[in-house]
Amino acid sequence: MNILSIIEHKKNHHALTNEEIEFFIQGYVNGDIPDYQISALLMAIRLNGMTPEETFALTDAMIKSGDVVDLSSIDGFKVDKHSTGGVGDKVTLVVTPILAALGVPVAKFSGRGLGITGGTLDKLESIKGLRVELEMEEFIANVQHANIAVAGQTANIVPADKKLYALRDVTGTVDSIPLIAASIMSKKIASGADGIVLDVKYGNGAFMKTIEDAQQLGQAMEQIGEAFNRKMKIHYSDMNNPLGRFIGNKLEVVEAIDVLAGNVDKTSQDLIDTCVDVAVDMYNMATNNKPTARDEVLDVLRSGAAKEKLFEMIRLQGGDVNDTVMNDVAHKIAVVANKAGVVQSIDAQQIGEVSVALGAGRLTKESVLDFDAGIELVVKDGERVAAGDVLAYLYANNDIQEHIVAQALRAYNVQ
Repeated sequence: MNILSIIEHKKNHHALTNEEIEFFIQGYVNGDIPDYQISALLMAIRLNGMTPEETFALTDAMIKSGDVVDLSSIDGFKVDKHSTGGVGDKVTLVVTPILAALGVPVAKFSGRGLGITGGTLDKLESIKGLRVELEMEEFIANVQHANIAVAGQTANIVPADKKLYALRDVTGTVDSIPLIAASIMSKKIASGADGIVLDVKYGNGAFMKTIEDAQQLGQAMEQIGEAFNRKMKIHYSDMNNPLGRFIGNKLEVVEAIDVLAGNVDKTSQDLIDTCVDVAVDMYNMATNNKPTARDEVLDVLRSGAAKEKLFEMIRLQGGDVNDTVMNDVAHKIAVVANKAGVVQSIDAQQIGEVSVALGAGRLTKESVLDFDAGIELVVKDGERVAAGDVLAYLYANNDIQEHIVAQALRAYNVQ
């Protein structure tokens, strides 16, 4: 067996065997197969696809390339969630403390943002002192103590994915559903949870642009999870409009806390509804569809127990709970409506690009974030405005160029 014959098989529309998949994953991780040959194979997979059996074998081989987290020392059903990414998506910051307050252990490994998609770790690191790089012993101890920990993955969890994703990113092979599904699910399975709720986004602010593509990806991931004996639930979310009223790292932490504190006037119904739905899905999974699941989720929101659970996690990970408020920035500029009407939509892609330009997101992995930069959507889709009304505020510590303000205005479709 050699890599050239494997490339030829996939190029000619043949399904790869388990042995062929294990061979190329191990060979690439070990440095025995060069980037240019794996690039050719990835393009063949992108063009010709993979069967469900191939996708499972690829996921399995990727998991076996590194460590698997053992959460067996944590009592109870461990539930995890994953979002495929969006603009203003701070759902993890809301649902994980809800579940923890309900007594469900949440051992969550999250990622950083790149491009218009924000990362949970970046949002948490906007809180002074908070550590997301935890040793496994501390991570597990925090979950045992408080039912919650959110941290970055260790370097040796699915190293195959780190190498493959970096290559896919520069070879035009990111948009392959089998490769996306294997990438996400290998990390989720290796993270050790008993059940996984997947929040698959679709729309102009998401990677999957249509509900049909999102469903195809969701079904592929569900099949993989069930094949690994994990409970699975897929939740589909519209990302044609940004989620919530705030985009940016510290701004999203503040909005998440407002949701947990019941400050409805400071957030928006779309965010509340999404968070409640995902939390109910997670709680149902952990309790075998408890009839009172939705009522109990709403109760811990109303009581403030979920907010206190988030604060407990922040303290355990070294963060300062007093640093969960909006900080003053050097520049605040209003985006003003140039005509009257009803906001039909707010282009999430454009808003995401504006947030990156303000310093809230990364253009490259080396980009330095302005944790306090971001956008406040004063007016959401469906609301009426008059000419001259403030649609949004832009926040940044660097100068805000006129073209950035103009792009934010273009994101609003007022008719």
